[in-house]
Amino acid sequence: MTVQTQSTFDKYPAVSVEGETCLTGWEAIAGTLRQHIQATGKPKTIVVVDAYLGVYTDEVIAGLSTLSDQLTVIETGHALRSPGEIDELVNDFVTDDPVFGYVCPFELSRFYDEAELATCQQTIQAIAEGVVLVVGIGAALFVDQPNVLVYADMPRWEIQLRFRQNRVNNLGTQNADAVFAYQYKRAFYVDWKVLDRHKKSFMERWDYVIDTTREDTPKLISGTTLQKAMALAVRRPFRVVPFFDPGPWGGQWLKEICDLDRSAVNYAWGFDCVPEENSLLFNFDGETFEIPSIDVVFSHPVELLGEQVYAAFGAEFPIRFDFLDTIEGGNLSLQVHPLHEYMRKQFGMPYTQNESYYFLEAKEDACVYLGLKEDIHPAEMIADLEKAQEGEAHFDADKYVEKWPIKKHDHALIPAGTVHCSGANSVVLEISATPFNFTFKLWDWGRTGLDGKPRPISLEHGKKNIQWDRTTPWTEANLLNQIQEIGRGDGWREERTGLDEDSFIETRRHWFSKTVAHDTQGVVNVINLIEGDEATVESPSGAFEPFVVHYAETFIVPAAVGTYTIKPSGVSEGREIGTLKAYIRTEKLTDNPLK
Repeated sequence: MTVQTQSTFDKYPAVSVEGETCLTGWEAIAGTLRQHIQATGKPKTIVVVDAYLGVYTDEVIAGLSTLSDQLTVIETGHALRSPGEIDELVNDFVTDDPVFGYVCPFELSRFYDEAELATCQQTIQAIAEGVVLVVGIGAALFVDQPNVLVYADMPRWEIQLRFRQNRVNNLGTQNADAVFAYQYKRAFYVDWKVLDRHKKSFMERWDYVIDTTREDTPKLISGTTLQKAMALAVRRPFRVVPFFDPGPWGGQWLKEICDLDRSAVNYAWGFDCVPEENSLLFNFDGETFEIPSIDVVFSHPVELLGEQVYAAFGAEFPIRFDFLDTIEGGNLSLQVHPLHEYMRKQFGMPYTQNESYYFLEAKEDACVYLGLKEDIHPAEMIADLEKAQEGEAHFDADKYVEKWPIKKHDHALIPAGTVHCSGANSVVLEISATPFNFTFKLWDWGRTGLDGKPRPISLEHGKKNIQWDRTTPWTEANLLNQIQEIGRGDGWREERTGLDEDSFIETRRHWFSKTVAHDTQGVVNVINLIEGDEATVESPSGAFEPFVVHYAETFIVPAAVGTYTIKPSGVSEGREIGTLKAYIRTEKLTDNPLK
């Protein structure tokens, strides 16, 4: 196990933006908006503050209470349909499954009572003078052309934390005290899909953006500044802000490598590049401003993803990197991911979760469960899994699933339908397609979650997707360390490591002691420094400032960057280090269009 004496991992990476400002505090924000209002020279000014799920609108209203002596506040929540009506509206998408739902296709307007919305609009229109402040989710639906349009955004990870604190409701409900698993599922399948459609429809019209991620520390930038910052981000390498979470099988490695709270029981997950849930920090002259990183995907999808990737996936980021830490922990749950057609029909998702485990660290006893053993009987295995699910017996995984010893830098490929799990005492860099919510747990070793309750098992889904012909010989020949050298030169060599022939994700490993030339070829690259302390990414033409990364950090190279180089730097200068790069195989998009 590699132990660093001092962590160099940057938990708060930021994109520096020169020549722009960021205001902090409600007093400064209200002052700027008052100046904007006064500049209109109109007796009546309508200020719309639309908001994402999770924003504390009471904080916003209190913070902007000084906009005018004649202030009328319209809260959008009053025009929503009743919670019962909204429950009925979304029930088919939330479903009664404890984990999975179906992607909701609705527009946000479906959640509002037409008569109540019309009444609010009439009230706004009837006000003759002063400032009308329209605040809340969907506020832009209430006014066609407001005098000032503000958006209060919120990263999904912060929303999850607020769910856990019982301080946030799902869209149109009063369920802050609901269990986290339900709130998350409903947000994933309904709220976030609906609100993202709404957000995308008017991002380019925002006059201002408010960051309320840190309670009572709001920050404001102009919409123009945000557009400039996002345009800058997609023309240079950047990192999103990682987040970490404990789990019943979690380990101790992330604490040391990423300099996390040593008193925490463990950290199971490290989400280092999941743009749907991570945030992105911009640095304006020392002041940071936080947005959901998915906003960059929405606003500049072609520059970020590349034309072919965007044509196939739309404004979605199709690759994710995360860490699974089981050092001094336990086995992950035994699991399987849905097949492509099952994903389409059952959940409304256009592609499935092919993935791989790249082992950043492994102790001597580390292993991976991957594929099935020869000559097992499917009916017998399912029967034993059903008995285990009912608590009648423990499931003997070693009887049915092949267990492989692994070492540092091994790479296990996991196409959908393959039974698998990582064992204890390893650190996995998990590389997968983005619909990451679709893990069918078959067996969880008889343990409970951190809340003391059994973790949901999805055996009914799982048994419909297990590929029974993926047994020991096939797994060894097709899924373990399928590493091929494809090129070498002075001070470098390049290897193909996966994923697999049916996946649209390709991974390449580079070992190098000198500068290595790369080219995005018009496709987004996602890279992790898998060996070495430090590397520097540079533009041969000076298109962006040198970008420094450290061990285990994941970074994104947008498609628009084109050519770039990576070289060992700092204490790694002159030494051999390694990177693992993932990108989209565009030939797979031609053969198997996803949209």
